[in-house]
Amino acid sequence: MLIGESYIGAGAEAAHVNTVLGERSGPVAVAWATALATPSAGHAPFVAVVVPGIPVKPLTLFVNKAAIAGDEHGTLTWGAAQAGVAGGVADAVSEGILSEADADQSLIIAAVWVNPAARDADQVYANNRTATREALRAGVAGTPQLAEVLAARHRPFNPFYNAPGGQESAGSGAPGGQEPAGTDAGEGGQARAAEPQ
Repeated sequence: MLIGESYIGAGAEAAHVNTVLGERSGPVAVAWATALATPSAGHAPFVAVVVPGIPVKPLTLFVNKAAIAGDEHGTLTWGAAQAGVAGGVADAVSEGILSEADADQSLIIAAVWVNPAARDADQVYANNRTATREALRAGVAGTPQLAEVLAARHRPFNPFYNAPGGQESAGSGAPGGQEPAGTDAGEGGQARAAEPQ
C-alpha cells in the first residue's frame, strides 16, 4: 500500500489530494469497496471517469473531503475536480510513475478537497490534475524522506495555522487546522508551486 499527498495552488482553487494505491486483492480493495458502498450525507464516493463510460485505470475512487455545499460546489467537485483526478491518474500511468502493466490489478483511493468558495473551474481542474499526479509520485517514491519531516518539525504550518516560529501562513488562521467552509485558503498542507502540465 502506497500513500501519497500533494497540495497544489493557492486560494480557494488550491487542491489537496491524498492518494492510497494498492492491489485489488489487498486491504486497499477492502477500503475501496467499503467506501463505495457506504456513502454519507454530502459524501458520495464514486469511480472517476476520463469521459463518461470510460473509468480511469487504475480504477480510482473519488472521495470528497468537503461536504457538497450547493449546486456550484457540486459541479466543481463532480466536474472539474473529477476530471483533474482522472487526468492526473492517466498522466501518472503515461509518464511511467505507475506501471501500465499493473493498471488492471491496482486500485486508487483519492481523497480530494474542493473548497466551497472555489469559482474557477479551469483552475480547480488544473490544480487537481497536478496534485493527483504528484501525490501518486510521492507515494511511489516514498517521499517525503524522514529527514525532511524531522527538519520541518521546527517550522510547522499550514494554511490555517502558523505555529510560533513557523513560516507565515497563507490562510485564515482557523484553529486546529480545520477546513472552514468559505475561506480562500484551501485545505491543509503546505502550498507548493504547480508543476507544468
